Amino acid sequence: MSDEIIGLHHWFDSPPGRYLLAWEQERYDELVADLFGYHALQVGMPGLQGLRANRMPHRWLAVGPDQALLMTGQGAQASAQTPAGAAPALMADPVALPFADASLDLVLLPHALELSVDPHVALREVERVLVPEGKVVISGLNPLSLWGLRQRRERLYQRVGAGGSLYLPDVGEFIAPGRMRDWLRLLSFEVETVSFGCYRPAVRQARWLESFQWMDALGARWWPILGAAYMVVAVKRVHGMRLLTPAWRKAPHMAAAPVPVARRDAAPRKR
Repeated sequence: MSDEIIGLHHWFDSPPGRYLLAWEQERYDELVADLFGYHALQVGMPGLQGLRANRMPHRWLAVGPDQALLMTGQGAQASAQTPAGAAPALMADPVALPFADASLDLVLLPHALELSVDPHVALREVERVLVPEGKVVISGLNPLSLWGLRQRRERLYQRVGAGGSLYLPDVGEFIAPGRMRDWLRLLSFEVETVSFGCYRPAVRQARWLESFQWMDALGARWWPILGAAYMVVAVKRVHGMRLLTPAWRKAPHMAAAPVPVARRDAAPRKR
């Protein structure tokens, strides 16, 4: 497992990895800037500062045991492959978060579900620790993209013995956006937004990536769901719950209803 994590970090230091990381950093900055609360958590990806634009007073970065070992600098090779980013505050696994029920207002999962041993359990953990109306932001690689197609082609070549090297890191499982949406709905999450990015072809060299820069704007306009990466924002809904606002103190005024009054001086009714 340690070799897989190092390979993933090494890939994010490659030209396509830096391209993907820059897009995700920009999107996280936009999405979390206006999310308010008290406690926020980012799970994994220490090279990505997902909470730097957020203003909650308590913000933490949790990394797994292998990532923590990598970041401690076990030799020159480990330190060279460790990306620059926020310092981790605790060591935790997505399937067992060390937080009480309904204690967090925001959870970020940058590629955490793809690397998790059980993404379903990891999502249930997020649902457990989030307060009602708390939000989760998930980023992942889209298997229905040019990058995903090249990854499947390279896997096929390797199976038939035709050689080839994988374009994306061979870790975990890539989860399609539609599948992610279904998982969230099963856990009573309401998906607010789904955004896509990184439409350039699956090339390795930086100069080729730069030459296809025009495809980002074209892809976002003509084939938005085929981006190499996606981000999902979902909110935890609790059925039967109603949020109180300052207006609850103002009791509604009851309108006076007309009431018939008997008159003594009324003439007797003729029979």
